[in-house]
Amino acid sequence: MTDKWLTVKEVAEYLKISTDLVYKFAQRGKIPVSKVGNQWRFDREEIDAWVKAQRPRTRSKT
Repeated sequence: MTDKWLTVKEVAEYLKISTDLVYKFAQRGKIPVSKVGNQWRFDREEIDAWVKAQRPRTRSKT
């Protein structure tokens, strides 16, 4: 995939999750999304940043 803007189906394939989950995240504002007409579009760079932000925080042992 080299497109900057992804469809719901492409994001689902990219993240290896269902399209239903992508729709749910988009509707709830949990994933960065833009709406073009009546279609959702996802910026690949924003999706990458969002995924990285989902990483669990680890505690460092002192």
